[in-house]
Amino acid sequence: MNKKVRARLLVYGVVQGVGFRPFVDRFARENNLTGWVLNASLGVEIEAEGKSKDVKKFVEGFSENAPPMSLITHIDVSYLPPVDYKDFVIKKSIVQPWEFTLISPDMATCEDCLKELQDPQDRRFGYPFINCTNCGPRYTIIRDIPYDRPKTTMKKFVMCPACQKEYKEITNRRFHAQPNACPDCGPKIWLLDSQGNEQAGDGITKAKIFLSQGKILAVKGLGGFHLVCDAQNEEAVKNLRQRKRREEKPFALMVNSIEKSKSLCFISKEEEKSLLSIKRPIVLLKKKKASLLAPSVAPKSQDLGVMLPYTPLHYLLMDGPYLALVMTSGNISQEPIVFSNEEALERLKGIADYYLLHNRDIYTRSDDSVVYIANKTETMLRRSRGYCPLPIHLDYHVEQILACGAELKNTICLTRGKDAFVSQYIGDLENLEAFNFFEHTINKMKRILKVNPRIIAYDMHPDYLSTKYAEKVSEYDIKIPVQHHHAHVASCMAENGLKKKVIGLAWDGTGYGEDGCVWGGEFLVADFFSFERKAFFSYLPMPGGEKAIKEPYRMAISYLYQTFGDNLMDLALPFFFQMDNKKLSAILETLKKGINSPLTSSAGRLFESISSILGVRNKNTFEGQAAIELEYLASSIRKRNNISAYPYLINQIDSQYQIDVTPMIKQIVKESVNQKSSAAIAFTFHVTMAEIAVDMCRKIREECGITSVVLSGGVFQNRLLVSLLTEKFVEQGFDYYIQQKVPANDGGIALGQAVIAYFKSI
Repeated sequence: MNKKVRARLLVYGVVQGVGFRPFVDRFARENNLTGWVLNASLGVEIEAEGKSKDVKKFVEGFSENAPPMSLITHIDVSYLPPVDYKDFVIKKSIVQPWEFTLISPDMATCEDCLKELQDPQDRRFGYPFINCTNCGPRYTIIRDIPYDRPKTTMKKFVMCPACQKEYKEITNRRFHAQPNACPDCGPKIWLLDSQGNEQAGDGITKAKIFLSQGKILAVKGLGGFHLVCDAQNEEAVKNLRQRKRREEKPFALMVNSIEKSKSLCFISKEEEKSLLSIKRPIVLLKKKKASLLAPSVAPKSQDLGVMLPYTPLHYLLMDGPYLALVMTSGNISQEPIVFSNEEALERLKGIADYYLLHNRDIYTRSDDSVVYIANKTETMLRRSRGYCPLPIHLDYHVEQILACGAELKNTICLTRGKDAFVSQYIGDLENLEAFNFFEHTINKMKRILKVNPRIIAYDMHPDYLSTKYAEKVSEYDIKIPVQHHHAHVASCMAENGLKKKVIGLAWDGTGYGEDGCVWGGEFLVADFFSFERKAFFSYLPMPGGEKAIKEPYRMAISYLYQTFGDNLMDLALPFFFQMDNKKLSAILETLKKGINSPLTSSAGRLFESISSILGVRNKNTFEGQAAIELEYLASSIRKRNNISAYPYLINQIDSQYQIDVTPMIKQIVKESVNQKSSAAIAFTFHVTMAEIAVDMCRKIREECGITSVVLSGGVFQNRLLVSLLTEKFVEQGFDYYIQQKVPANDGGIALGQAVIAYFKSI
């Protein structure tokens, strides 16, 4: 029997402003169906009527054929008696207060728009603001919802008759494309010199000439400004480093094709997929030895951060006489990315030689996202443009909660229903500009998500600006402090859909502990309600407090003093030949007297200490640099079989275990003094840290019967360590979980805070 049926569908997800209703209309007609489709506050509602086989084909093929910018989270389908619809129509939208649908992230230029951009016969030829329902700006230009042009920064641009016709024509791919524009009615672009004088002629053509001459440009992009120069011009790159005060941290690159990217890096199928995705993140790729780039682009790094163009402006700018462009965030180090013309002219003065500006305002800053491939899966280092504000979907409904995140790599998180919305990367909350961005992001996300949370969660550290904000605001009924490493573990649990107790490894640089010490090498037995600290690396003083974060040699001295006492001065380590004797004596005096030397269990500090002891890196010019360079050194080892771990001790004190690495330090020093390869020592150290982790997990499993292990914290961005660990976990019969959708670093903390706050408030 092929009787007539009527299906009713409610489609949830990113289904508005992405060409969804025209798609439904076409797909229904292709399947000989009648009925209707409309935008509702919760998503898209559809009724489709026809022969049962056609309706079945429509329902089953729906997700597979949806527009590229859409994201269907789930579909509710029910069946009703037929009512004999005569045609398929698009009905007027129905909007209910306090109901909402997901907003699309900003997406890369689609192939159709790119063809128009490059077609001399097209009316948008060479126009740097081409977009349609399948691509272009979204989150960065939205002021409020519903997502209509008057509630975006495109409000001031009145569409010309030709654009208006496209906007209203249902069969056109620009139907209801809110940023729709052309050279006659849309945003304009121009070029200024460093004195603010407009340059005659076409701004983009002039910009390409100046870039090829070694000049530095500030270019207004999708979510903020980039500082741009020719990546093959060493003088230009060095000038950019000096002016931006960015000593050694690698610069991101933009290359205009996969083929050119392959001339610079080794690229796997998975990496190529990420590079080409409509999200267009920066992808960390392994350098080819014969680098074609200026040495200062990524000194001492084995990787390059590469992205492909993602706006029409980028495509036009990349069509110049250069292989690649440095494309780094337009800011001075430690400040948020600049996003307005006025701000750029003020804050980037003295850095940029020229400014390529336009008059499409950016409402919300959004840095480039950064990913790498681990176990053939895209893994987040920085989650921002292209990914936000898409939610992390949970398996349970939660109250509306605001989680304020951490101090470094800050993001915030808002929850609604079964969704946790982790914001774009905000940055380090170390100055007023960053804090204002933090508050702007909270207010905007509350507005577009239509949430009014009564619960606020925050880090226990009393001096974090995010904590001070949470303690100060008065509109929340319940305020819940969350321990930093518990939040790390909960973040990984939430992402992986876990609710049962787990063994949580939270290894990072710094986190405020319940005893007032600096935690960072933790083994927790945890769920969302609570945690028990089962093991940690034995406490050691941090001479100089926070100075030890930027100067790893301080912690190296602390480890050496703990291991050798006053005899450390007799050690013939390369490390000591790099040290100033007066400074060394002062640090030793600080340690002996316990002056400004808080205790830490940090695994991150341990990695950096080994880097310093081996003479790899004594000072960090960016966060984690010493540990990163130690990983690079260790990864260079080819012969990896039959390597025994260094000795260590696990001491049980009451119900806790303390891990003593003194024997390991002693052995590392012995091998270094005997001139064993530093690379071999670095690799064996990584093997030992993996062995310690698995050894400790076995002990906890014996006590608690828990077989699931989650890994979170910045240390687990170390790909060598994670690969060694996961191999050992499989051998030992553990289930292990890592973070990929949100960063393992502090960029994922807010997610963990939000989920813990919900369960604690039940």
